[in-house]
Amino acid sequence: MLLRSVATVLSIFILLPAMAQKKNKSAKPLDLFSVNNRAVPVQEFIYLYNKNHQNQSEYYSRAKVDEYLDLFVNFKLKVEEARTRGYDTTKTFLKEFTSYKEELRRPYLPEGKMLDSLVLMTYNRLKEEVKASHILINVGPVASPEDTLKAFNRAKEIKDRIAKGEDFGTLAANLSEDPSARTNKGSLGYFTAMQMVYPFESAAYSGKPGDVVGPVRTRFGYHLVKVEDRKPARGEVEVSHIMIRTGGDRDENASRNLVFEIYDQVKGGISWEELCNQYSEDGNSKNNGGRLRPFGVGAMAAAPEFDAVAFSLQTPGEISDPFKTAFGWHIVRLERKIPLPSFEELSISLKARVQRDERVQVSRKALMERLKKELTFKENADVKAKVFVRADTSLTKGNWSTRTWPGNETLFTLKSGPVQAKRFVDYVIGQQQATQVSPQQYVEQLYGIFVESVINQAYEEQLVRSNPDYEFLLREYYEGILLFDIMEKEVWNKASEDSVGQSNYFEEHAGKYVAEERVSADLFSATSMEALELIKKALNLADSAAVDELIKSRKVRRETGVFQKDDRPVLGKISWTEGLHTSENNGMYYLVRILKRVPPGPMTFEEARASVIADYQAYLEKKWINDLKKKYSVKINEKGKQHIYKQLVRP
Repeated sequence: MLLRSVATVLSIFILLPAMAQKKNKSAKPLDLFSVNNRAVPVQEFIYLYNKNHQNQSEYYSRAKVDEYLDLFVNFKLKVEEARTRGYDTTKTFLKEFTSYKEELRRPYLPEGKMLDSLVLMTYNRLKEEVKASHILINVGPVASPEDTLKAFNRAKEIKDRIAKGEDFGTLAANLSEDPSARTNKGSLGYFTAMQMVYPFESAAYSGKPGDVVGPVRTRFGYHLVKVEDRKPARGEVEVSHIMIRTGGDRDENASRNLVFEIYDQVKGGISWEELCNQYSEDGNSKNNGGRLRPFGVGAMAAAPEFDAVAFSLQTPGEISDPFKTAFGWHIVRLERKIPLPSFEELSISLKARVQRDERVQVSRKALMERLKKELTFKENADVKAKVFVRADTSLTKGNWSTRTWPGNETLFTLKSGPVQAKRFVDYVIGQQQATQVSPQQYVEQLYGIFVESVINQAYEEQLVRSNPDYEFLLREYYEGILLFDIMEKEVWNKASEDSVGQSNYFEEHAGKYVAEERVSADLFSATSMEALELIKKALNLADSAAVDELIKSRKVRRETGVFQKDDRPVLGKISWTEGLHTSENNGMYYLVRILKRVPPGPMTFEEARASVIADYQAYLEKKWINDLKKKYSVKINEKGKQHIYKQLVRP
């Protein structure tokens, strides 16, 4: 999520340095100019100029380049003033810039690439359905090593029996600790990505039909996964249904007879919606024709028969024979088949789902281990133990401290240098909150988060040193926030709040503010003409109370004032005569009451105020820039200037 400042600045100034081309690390960058001895490289200007003048050949002249250079210097002057005032050290700035950085670094850092890779992998899996069976040996996620090994060996023994020729389904029915296996022999039917826990999903997608994969560990225990079939995904279906419940005190034959009677009436031409409203016992859908939300294969895991029938229908409007599930008898009508959207269409929503899914945590853990190796992470176990032993109940109450221990010893090292225990202690003191977990569990959690944050920070610093694209992108947003903040203070707020200054500026430049012919009018607008016709009658009767009531009750918008013809599109569609006029524009209906025509002439301050504020802003900005040029030295490098001419000026 990119916030307000940069978006506004980019649209107003179009002066921020964009991602730069790769630097030649063996050569010193050529500078174009400096502000207050802060150098600006030519590549920044060239890249930006090309970016903002694509397909605009008329801008590639020396005069246009010089004009843009002047604007760019002004931009850098404003940013330098913001730095001098310490705008980049405020809590507000640091919070906002940190928020930008978290978004900007994602495409560059391994974690961002990991997420993109996971989203693409998940989409590719969504293209395919897998039919699988499993055998489960239960073991909890925090089981002891002994119990974990026992469960693993048990699963391995069963796999060996399968390899020797014993039937998977029979073994599942007799040995699996998934209770449903007693009746379904471990069959899970067809499913696709995001419907099973991630390790199980990965195991199923890793095999071909006939393979037995595993043992694979999930939070439920160890699984043996038999891949039964793989086929292209069928997307989603949207269906309507009529349901007659069974079970309890219901007579089974009576329910069956009723559903077949309803089926005969449907086939006989009786309205589906009418029968659904009259008979269906699904309270959530009966009043809207039995319509259900679209669902994919495997989504109806509790009623696989419903899933199978829904996907077997081929033509919208096709109606199934009555069939039974664990919930009762159903008749299903196909509304539409929905193919899997393209990756471009699905990527945003899919990324949000992936970010909430277990697969991110599994992949992040693997990524962190890789980064630890790359950054030569080495932990000092003795010092870590010294910190952890100090974790007591005060930590879980959120008021822990270690004032008696300086913590100057090295907790762990990276190739960039050592990290002292004090840094972790300070982190814990700043992050601690009351919790129900034990002190040792809590300090372990905080330590894991701390190590991950230090690893990410070290990698980011390495990235800035080695990747100029990322370095320039950070600068773009850093300077953008500064520019917005100082412009808001020095120009925008001053111009909009200084009513005396506005008035003086208007008096000094009154000749600029001359209007064409205008009308004094009331403009009424609504989404239907009916409401405006009622207002028209009330206006003809001079019933202002009725007009006010209609505006409120019919949600009619009203504007009153003096307008020029181009102030509102509708004014160009009616004759400028006193009285009532109706018109339509882009789906909106208008009633215009012209009270009188106002001849061309000088505008009052109130009429010109919007233009005055804009002009006053420009005046304040120009005056401010002149002051900045006196305050800060600006030095143009002629060699750099000739270089940009050579690169940008076309014959």
